[in-house]
Amino acid sequence: MPDIASDFEYRLKAQALALGFAQCGIARADAIPHAAQRLREWIDAGCHGDMGWMEERAEQRGSPMALWSEVRSVIMLGMSYAPAADPMALADVADRGRISAYAQGRDYHDVVKKALKALARWMIGQDAPDGDGALKVFVDTAPVMEKPLAHAAGLGWQGKHTNLVSRSHGSWLFLGAIYTDKMLMPDAPERDRCGSCSACQTICPTDAFPAPYRLDARRCISYLTIEHKGSIPHDLRPGIGNHVYGCDDCLSVCPWNKFAAAAQAHRAFLPRAELAAPTLADLLALDDTRFREIFSGSPIKRIGRGRMVRNAAIAAGNSGDHALLPRLRALSNDADEVVCEAALWAIDRITASAA
Repeated sequence: MPDIASDFEYRLKAQALALGFAQCGIARADAIPHAAQRLREWIDAGCHGDMGWMEERAEQRGSPMALWSEVRSVIMLGMSYAPAADPMALADVADRGRISAYAQGRDYHDVVKKALKALARWMIGQDAPDGDGALKVFVDTAPVMEKPLAHAAGLGWQGKHTNLVSRSHGSWLFLGAIYTDKMLMPDAPERDRCGSCSACQTICPTDAFPAPYRLDARRCISYLTIEHKGSIPHDLRPGIGNHVYGCDDCLSVCPWNKFAAAAQAHRAFLPRAELAAPTLADLLALDDTRFREIFSGSPIKRIGRGRMVRNAAIAAGNSGDHALLPRLRALSNDADEVVCEAALWAIDRITASAA
């Protein structure tokens, strides 16, 4: 007969799968002892750009115990959003904007947190190992280093693109965490299986990887189109291509994705028709009201109309499409100065390419 610990973990993982998670693993709270130092070195090098929130709570982010002193085990969970279509398919479709696969369906914060809370309620009602039963759930918004913890819990490993790679689900997992004061039986960490592959490094159009396993967010298209609030550096704009929200390039080319079955993706993350391949013309025409209507229930809504239209203007400039000039000229007098500047750049780029 299994002891109470192994029986509990077995039932826990079965319940996680029943709630829509694709993977569940357990790590000790002290399983990532080097994460804090690596994070500090990354921040000190300025690689976080203007994401000040990463620096403000870096100490708590670097260690589960620094965030909550009572935590003894961390339950890491992955929910699949594996896309049915190749995210690279729109790379050469100049009149369309590319939206990262993770943002084409419902907001993952809401979906994953709901499932985490359901699993937490189940845990509270079960016989389990020692501890008072206190727990906390986290989805992306708290100072938690999900990827190192997921590696320690056996969900996968951090690939050369710094994202988690799963042998079963490729690069397409949303991560959530449950911190608990119970001492649970940990899973074995997954070993690095990238080998000599460098596909994710060479595909990056803005050279955001100064070395394998190291990302400079200041050059990353996902950072530039989502987190960065101001004007995007001119030298990086051509590499953005037609990306208008995020970038999947380094994820898409990972060979391990051949094991990720789109049928296993959570249904909430199936792409909405209006987000799968929006036209640049429609995006350039967005006002605040229309932006809120289209992106309601999507993680895209948090960047606001200004950043989306800025991104669309840069994509329009890269497209060379003269048909977009009237809308760009209208935006050259936009109330948002960043949008104005991007529109003027796009106009110059299109007209210069014609000359």
